[in-house]
Amino acid sequence: MPLVTTTEMFKKAYNGGYAIGAFNVNNMEIVQGITEAAKDLEAPLILQVSKGARAYANHTYLIKLVEAAVIETGLPICLHLDHGDSFETCKSCIDGGFTSVMIDASSKPFAENIEITKKVVEYAHDHGVVVEAELGALAGIEDEVKVSAEESHYTRPEEVEEFVSKTGCDSLAIAIGTSHGAYKFTAAQCTRNEKGELVPPPLRFDILDEVVKRLPGFPIVLHGSSSVPQEFVRMINEHGGKMPDAVGIPEEQLRKAARSAVCKINIDSDLRLAMTGTIRTFFDEHPDKFDPREYLKPARQAIKDLVAHKIVDVLGCDHKAF
Repeated sequence: MPLVTTTEMFKKAYNGGYAIGAFNVNNMEIVQGITEAAKDLEAPLILQVSKGARAYANHTYLIKLVEAAVIETGLPICLHLDHGDSFETCKSCIDGGFTSVMIDASSKPFAENIEITKKVVEYAHDHGVVVEAELGALAGIEDEVKVSAEESHYTRPEEVEEFVSKTGCDSLAIAIGTSHGAYKFTAAQCTRNEKGELVPPPLRFDILDEVVKRLPGFPIVLHGSSSVPQEFVRMINEHGGKMPDAVGIPEEQLRKAARSAVCKINIDSDLRLAMTGTIRTFFDEHPDKFDPREYLKPARQAIKDLVAHKIVDVLGCDHKAF
């Protein structure tokens, strides 16, 4: 099976009340952990690559790793550019074999966002590639994407119809309170539960509901949707790390979004936390070890276990691949 676009994935997800996981990949072990979990659970999959990942691992290596995953799993897999920052970046990925790209011109004025997005859409559609765009601005840090709390703003539902109509984009990322990175909220924005853990403010489902009314049947995307599992944060902190007050999006809120019009949920930081926590623990417990295979193997398994949990309990897309 070749790489696929998200078109059929999103139709099935929208009608089925589930979402597809869009997991960021940077190296072989991450690709293997994600795709092995998806294969076991027969889940459709979006593997996404950021500009930073392309700079780190090289476009060609990443393409070949994903192509290998298609061969090994037989799953419908979409290869997606995450946060393309220009027409040139999107064009490079389209020409280089990606089946989906995101053009993120959300920091631009509304009219300029439309103009840039439309240009990408026209080129992509001419090459059989689908396009995700963004309205609203998420706070947080992810690779080159750095948006302060002051610069962030929720999606304005009154703009979505005009934006989608004029750009022709295939899916739309909206801002309803998710945030990039592992430090999504300040302590002042949160409350604390009985365990003393931070509890973030709820997502703005009123905005999502209004967007759905204005764009019936249209696939919505949530960025910045890692839940920052506290067991991995503790693991990191107990083995030499310093991640105070790292907190993410509650998984039950993401599941609620997946039952609505959200067809794609982006997860990156959780993978990094699982890998880093596992490796830190291994080094602490086995100071004599130095073979990368020995510490990357449990890290890969941690990613696989995490992704399996997300597929079943958060996304609801298990056994939806075929």
